Amino acid sequence: MSSKRLEAFAVDGIPLVQPGDDLGALIIAAIEHSHLTPVQGDVVVVAQKIVSKAENRIVKMSSIKPSERALKIAAEINKDPAMVELVLSESKAIIATGNNVLIVEDKRGFILANAGIDRSNIEDSENRALLLPEDANASAAKLQQALNTHFGVQLGIVITDSVGRPFRLGTIGIAIGSAGVEALQNLRGNRDMFDRELMVAEHAVADAIAATAELLMGEGDEALPVVLLTGLNQGTSTQTAAEILRPEHEDLFRK
Repeated sequence: MSSKRLEAFAVDGIPLVQPGDDLGALIIAAIEHSHLTPVQGDVVVVAQKIVSKAENRIVKMSSIKPSERALKIAAEINKDPAMVELVLSESKAIIATGNNVLIVEDKRGFILANAGIDRSNIEDSENRALLLPEDANASAAKLQQALNTHFGVQLGIVITDSVGRPFRLGTIGIAIGSAGVEALQNLRGNRDMFDRELMVAEHAVADAIAATAELLMGEGDEALPVVLLTGLNQGTSTQTAAEILRPEHEDLFRK
């Protein structure tokens, strides 16, 4: 009888990341400090926040000058005009609005509240905001190269962010970037337990990995932005998290 086992380990010892830090080197040092030894196929999950900090995706709110459009929207939804302007600058389209919130399609194609812009767990949060990485898939590829070279095995990388979902309360981790991970597994054509052909089944593997890791990362002051998952058999796929984005013409919620 075969058995499958998945283990998740929070990586301790990640310092407060600063712009320009070598994030790969910090993660490698923390993995070794935590007495963990990645093996072939493991996945390292990294919180978006430390990627954005290392890449200096920090904006001073005092530098933002709201446009007339931002001022109008801010008045309608009771939101800081400077934040509205920042959200608009990171977005392709407004999907929906509510009290103090903008749901947008950001420049990378994600549907997110406030374009994923965050002010929690950053220094001087009254005057600073943190943007998503410009290209989280490229960020993941860079980390993968550094970790693969150091540990001598092929690892997968997932960069995760917490998002809300339509029709569900609470946030959950999703993959906004990945490297070496089969982000979207196509199960169409496989058979179920009763030999029925699967017609539409697709598994968002990278999102499942992100959500699993965030159970250990937490959302508050846990300071555990890196998780090692072992038992996944990843590391070699050429897919990225972009595979999971639903094309607009297939999106029933925007029609």
